[in-house]
Amino acid sequence: MTAPAHRGLDPDALVEHWLATDLDQWCRRVVRRHFHPGTGSPYWLRRAAQLDFDPRDITRYEELTAFGPFPLDDLRTADPGDLVPMAVPRPLTGRIWDTGGTTGAPCRVYYTPDMLLHRAAWRRWSFVSEGFAPGRTWLQATPTGPHLIGHGVWEVSELYAGQVYAVDMDPRWVKRLIRAGRLADVGDYTAHLLEQIADVLGPGRVHYLNTTPALFQALRQRSPELVAGLDGVRLSGTQISADMYRVFSAALRGGTVGLSYGNTFGNAASLTVSQDGGLIPYMPNYPQVTMAVVRKDDWSAVVDHGVVGQVRLTVLHEDLFLPNILERDQALRYGAEQWPCDGVANVRPLQTTSSAPEGLY
Repeated sequence: MTAPAHRGLDPDALVEHWLATDLDQWCRRVVRRHFHPGTGSPYWLRRAAQLDFDPRDITRYEELTAFGPFPLDDLRTADPGDLVPMAVPRPLTGRIWDTGGTTGAPCRVYYTPDMLLHRAAWRRWSFVSEGFAPGRTWLQATPTGPHLIGHGVWEVSELYAGQVYAVDMDPRWVKRLIRAGRLADVGDYTAHLLEQIADVLGPGRVHYLNTTPALFQALRQRSPELVAGLDGVRLSGTQISADMYRVFSAALRGGTVGLSYGNTFGNAASLTVSQDGGLIPYMPNYPQVTMAVVRKDDWSAVVDHGVVGQVRLTVLHEDLFLPNILERDQALRYGAEQWPCDGVANVRPLQTTSSAPEGLY
């Protein structure tokens, strides 16, 4: 999906504008849009009848806790278009994006062109801040098809003047194999992916690789010479440890290591890694995406800075409102001066089990 209507816009100016946005004011704007009696989103107008307060009375971001944790099961069964305000002209056209379906059927959301632009502009900001050069050739070895991360092909080519090769990856199949205890088949599928990656990287025409930490780890072990030949890698997934970061940096022999954290609902950009990989911070794609770190036994209580807790995500797009999503990740609460909201650091799964595996993420 392309966004030709946005050609000519300055992504850097957009990010600067977003970072200058007052969060309480933005929160009021989004909530009132979704709960407008005539042009709000059908999903939230139905939910309004079940609430013991009027959402249009909300004035501050902190008051969003009144909605309680968002019921993700609703996104497994609802029409994604029902979460989009009726102010967006119908019929809706474009892509429906899926989550990975780690703990059941996938959640599905619709992204309007403005939402895709927001994600892409922040991603471009990350490319610049991390040191990736424009006009280079990339290999996108990530989930594709219904998975939003695959949209990175458009983001690189349209906003960063790149050429992009791509490799298919089905994370749900890997997770299904793990749950069934078919680890030999997991190995076969991983080898299948690595063979495709090696086929593209072999001639030496690719500068940067975009993939997941787990798949990059497997590539480094299988084909270290191909990794050493890259100018950099960008890793998207749920976890990367200090040891992994150091090993990856060494394997690239001075190449760029870029990181991002997030999912179909919202993303966070990595800031400068410090303490030799001991502190890996991320700040959300503000103001449409915000994060908090809360107590594991009380989702409404934010922990102190530097304390570990569960990640709580809130999506505040004009066209998608998802308050208080409790992620399956834990992290340190982190703050950066430029951001009007909290970030996270040293993300890792809250709990990894055979029934909810991370797979190739």
